[in-house]
Amino acid sequence: MGVEAGARAARARALAVLRIRSRATAVALLPAALAVILLAGGSTGHLVGPGWDVARWVVGVPALLVLLAAVGIGLVVARARPAVSPTVPLAEEAAPDLYRLVRDLADRLDVPAPSAVALTPDCDSWLEERTHPPHGPPAPSATRPAGKDDLAGEGRLHAHRRAPATVLVIGSPFLWWMRVGELRALLAPVVAGTGPAAHPDIAAARRFVRGLDAAVAVAATPGRCLFLKSVCAGVGWVARLLLRSCRGHAAEMERGVAAAAAERAQTVDYGLRIVAQEQVGLAYAGWDRLLTRVALPAWRMGRWPARLDAGVVAALTELSRRDRLAEGFTSRLGERPACDLLEEPGLVDEAASLLAARLFHGGPAEPGPDWSPVDWQAYPEEVVDRKWRTDAARLHRVLDALGVRPASDTAGPDPMSPTLSRVLDHLSTPTTATRAPAHDPGTFSPTGGPTPGRTAPAHDPGATTPASALDGALGPDGDGDGDDLTSPRSAALAASLSAELADEEAAAPAPTGSAEHAPAALWADAALPLFPLQPPRTPREILTDHVTATVCCAAIDTAGAAPGLDWLDGPTLVINGERATDLTPRVLSLIEDGDPSPLREWLTATGIRPEKPLRLV
Repeated sequence: MGVEAGARAARARALAVLRIRSRATAVALLPAALAVILLAGGSTGHLVGPGWDVARWVVGVPALLVLLAAVGIGLVVARARPAVSPTVPLAEEAAPDLYRLVRDLADRLDVPAPSAVALTPDCDSWLEERTHPPHGPPAPSATRPAGKDDLAGEGRLHAHRRAPATVLVIGSPFLWWMRVGELRALLAPVVAGTGPAAHPDIAAARRFVRGLDAAVAVAATPGRCLFLKSVCAGVGWVARLLLRSCRGHAAEMERGVAAAAAERAQTVDYGLRIVAQEQVGLAYAGWDRLLTRVALPAWRMGRWPARLDAGVVAALTELSRRDRLAEGFTSRLGERPACDLLEEPGLVDEAASLLAARLFHGGPAEPGPDWSPVDWQAYPEEVVDRKWRTDAARLHRVLDALGVRPASDTAGPDPMSPTLSRVLDHLSTPTTATRAPAHDPGTFSPTGGPTPGRTAPAHDPGATTPASALDGALGPDGDGDGDDLTSPRSAALAASLSAELADEEAAAPAPTGSAEHAPAALWADAALPLFPLQPPRTPREILTDHVTATVCCAAIDTAGAAPGLDWLDGPTLVINGERATDLTPRVLSLIEDGDPSPLREWLTATGIRPEKPLRLV
């Protein structure tokens, strides 16, 4: 135990937590002790008589019940499995240089070395103790081959101490973006935390708090019979009461451990730590942007990028090229990256990418026909182009359902072909409104011919949408869930698209978990995604995405444009080798104000022909 002030404060708080545990044990044993006194007094002839006999029964039976309840609660607290962070385990054979770096760092800090290293698809690093009995000791084959020593190294028992079942969790983006020296400086205060955590009092206090937390989770598990529900309710009430009693002490104990670790780590690469902290903020910004703008569209298409961590480097390099505040960061790229500490960075990146899709999107735990990886080189064709054409096809299906006829100026052999003009004419503010005749034969499909079983108004491209669709999109005051869409047509179309998407998501098969790699407490399919990246899209955002996708399809099919990938903005349209950055404001002018003029001018300037048929999926 170190002499840091934080370590002494942490030990004092740990003793306070242990005193609460001792008091709870004493309260549970007090009735039993009183019953033992009464029974001993009767057997020795001191406490005799009818009154004492009644007292023995009155005290003994409740004491027995309390003792049984205390034993049961104690067993639940001791045997309940605390939550474990979902990580990618990293064996020493897969990263010997990384393990050596951590071992040397522990030597410099004079603290026990962690027993294992794992990666998490997030920009954070921490120590995770898995010393609770249900977790058990780590299997030798999981971290090292049989016959080899632990992380501390064979033959150096005094120089290297091992923190039992303490796992060092490292954010995978750090390994790809940071240099080796920066990673060592960043991990110094984390590894230093094994020193205070190795103290028996702090370790016991942590086990007690984690056990109480796990007992609360066990008590809240649904699907039990009435009797077990009653028993679990009692266990949960006691566990929550003890948690409330020691919450403040446990929080201060963790603060003391962190303060002691930070104080001890000040002697290790202090200057590099300042630079590393700057890189943490930059890596977090690039990682968040990559997940929300690049990975999320692929996940929604049933594909998962297999090199997310490598994408972080590309995204941050692009950021440094665009942003003058990030200038100078690319000069670091000449130094040795921390991912060189791994034997096979590609396999590790793939495992971390799959875990990120599982956590942030709720995808399946293993690849399959409907959940396959995609490389960055194939991303534009296999994700961007497919996404745009799928959205455009969905938009035309909804227009069919709303009874919108094809545009009158459709060019091509089939006048019923889907075109961009159909969307522009429908969303434009009408000058006249006509009501559909009752004898219209049906709704036209993009593939040609009427859709049987539906009646649709025969109207010109400027006609209004059916009243039934407007009733579903607008409330009694004309306000609906179109998200500030003043155009009734846009509101109706946005609401219909939202309903269509909801139906498709409901019909999609649920992701299947893997019991081998996913603890039930964390990987229950109903709880996924654990960390949603974005709130559900509003109808306005959905309509904007679909109209933009239709415009991009028209640009690819008629103007020689190409789908592209922007590391910071995600899917992008490339025209004449340059990104089209001015498309979204023109689409918003169409759907919000019903004004197609800005978009039509842009189409004319770029050579896009909206009357040409689109190739959809």
